[in-house]
Amino acid sequence: MQPRLGSNEGDPVDPRSDAPATSGGPGWAGVVAVAGEALVDFVPAGRPGLFEAAPGGSPANVAVGLARLQIPVRLLARIADDLLGHRIRAHLASNGVDLSYAVRAAEPTSLAIVAVGPDGVVEYDFRVQGTADWQWRDHELAGALDGEVVALHAGSLALTMTPGADALQRLLAGARDAMTVSYDPNCRPRLMGSPDAVRGRIEALVALADVVKASADDLAWLLPGWAPEQVAEAWLAKGPSLVVITLGPAGLLAATRQAGVLRRPGRAVEVVDTVGAGDACMAALLAGLHRRHLLGADRRAELRTVDAVTLAELADEAILAAAITCTRPGADPPTADDLGTTPA
Repeated sequence: MQPRLGSNEGDPVDPRSDAPATSGGPGWAGVVAVAGEALVDFVPAGRPGLFEAAPGGSPANVAVGLARLQIPVRLLARIADDLLGHRIRAHLASNGVDLSYAVRAAEPTSLAIVAVGPDGVVEYDFRVQGTADWQWRDHELAGALDGEVVALHAGSLALTMTPGADALQRLLAGARDAMTVSYDPNCRPRLMGSPDAVRGRIEALVALADVVKASADDLAWLLPGWAPEQVAEAWLAKGPSLVVITLGPAGLLAATRQAGVLRRPGRAVEVVDTVGAGDACMAALLAGLHRRHLLGADRRAELRTVDAVTLAELADEAILAAAITCTRPGADPPTADDLGTTPA
């Protein structure tokens, strides 16, 4: 199957009609679509100055995480038609991610250079000028949510980087009535500029979403001085049904209107690095909602009334997924067997 083709001239691209067929059999709960960047992380590889080129990008990592958790997933990404882009595409396809609506882009692959601190916490530097991920045009997204899609997840740089961020935001706004919308701001200060420059956009995206995940680091930069509980309650008031704030080794905070705000502890593990841990958490959260049939516009009332027991279960699964990822180098999310969530 050939991927969709893009061009610099803006020629229309017809939606694919040959996406893999899906079946609404017992236990099936539809496809999760993920939109955003698919780039290459240069990750330290054992000795100073040596790096491994590893496929990454927060949305791509979430898509891989969902596929490994046996959730039907398609990725809406602009993947470069260069050697690194071919490596990204092979990685996604080998993990079972549907690329029928990915664009084969003429622009080069975006790069992220990763530095790992003594505690495993990572810092990123980026090479993104004129690269593929940020050049979205509306016609490239035409038909991308066709079929039995129950949720659209998006976030990170692709929703704040011009010129393509507006097209993705329109995609989310248009999807709101038809499916669950999920959002992770995944703030990257080196590329997003000042908090004031992106706060309005991020809050508008929060208001579009049913499910929002952010990290304590995101909040410290975006809303300094706010406690995670304050942010969760403020964001719930904007419209989401579920807000999750990850707290690093301390676990996470999860909030809904009915269950209120709860904290769940982290898991003690030997950390190799934290690359992709938040994305594994996001994937496990969406997978847990999928397995419990809480995704889809027709399940919005049930999502809004999730009880405290279910919320704690969802949180614990997400914490475990993140912890497992931290024990592995790079973005290497767990499988359903790893989490003990394989269907019987």
